[in-house]
Amino acid sequence: MNDISPNLFIDALLGYQKTAALKAALELDLFGTIADGNGAPEAIAARVNASPRGIRILCDYLTVQGFLEKNGGSYGLMPSTAAFLTRSSPAWMGSVAEFLAAPEMVTLWLDDPAGFVRNGGSVGLGSLAPDHPLWVTFATAMTPFMSPVASALVAEAAGWPAAPKRILDVAAGHGIFGISLAKTIPEAEVTALDWIPVLVVAQENAVAAGLAGRYRTLPGSAFEVDWGGGYDLVLLTNFLHHFDRETCIGLLRKAGASLEAEGRVLAVEFVPNDDRVSPPFPATFAFMMLGSTPKGDAYTAREFEEMGRAAGFANVTVVPVPPTAQSFVTFSRNP
Repeated sequence: MNDISPNLFIDALLGYQKTAALKAALELDLFGTIADGNGAPEAIAARVNASPRGIRILCDYLTVQGFLEKNGGSYGLMPSTAAFLTRSSPAWMGSVAEFLAAPEMVTLWLDDPAGFVRNGGSVGLGSLAPDHPLWVTFATAMTPFMSPVASALVAEAAGWPAAPKRILDVAAGHGIFGISLAKTIPEAEVTALDWIPVLVVAQENAVAAGLAGRYRTLPGSAFEVDWGGGYDLVLLTNFLHHFDRETCIGLLRKAGASLEAEGRVLAVEFVPNDDRVSPPFPATFAFMMLGSTPKGDAYTAREFEEMGRAAGFANVTVVPVPPTAQSFVTFSRNP
């Protein structure tokens, strides 16, 4: 009986307070201030123009949550905090909060959660509404989260028999996947497909990467625009999970029709095991799709293989991308 406790329940209900604490810390640059050697509450408060009492309570809370350590009356950074939540770190990921904790996202989840469960998906189109402004936020904020996966894609492509020269990046968002490939493949040309406001962000990133002459845009809906043909690689990064099985098959067929004979389609996805409760992040991702899309899901490797075969692909491989929670799902015609 000693193991029976309401702590898990209470902690889950108060999850919004964890979000609030991190948003406060990021806005105040709390972690960067501590990294600069200002570990005492009074020193932090003076640096960030905040109340010493407020800083003490926030730092104690973040210590309990595992982001800080406390020695006497002074605070220090845990290794992961130093790596991902200080602006001076090359792995800085704090901007992700602008998307994951955006007011639109919070409202989407907390206004009527029983409603999207009863409905089996978001009431209305959720984040899939045409030209939804949230995707501009995604494009500007989520690049640090996707950069490790994009770097892994470059390494993956280096092992292919031939480097892709013509690349179509569907729902390109920030464009980091196509841009990363083009930076390492001098002959590669990228076509990015997305809504116009989102493509502005991708185009800016391409120009900053020195790819202005090899980066073109294709504005509009992936379901309505003619993708063209002759591509060596079609990227469907973090896209298929927004839709049901039949829609995914249709997108894969459209991608296949856009490929050269030896071309391939590569998706980036959160892929749970067949039990659907492991690994933790991919397994819980299905709930994110339940609340934010009408019919999206997190698909298993077996389900991707079935969809690929239905779309005309003879070979489907699923390769995890550690240490991230994502996987590469590759579709090709050749066995």
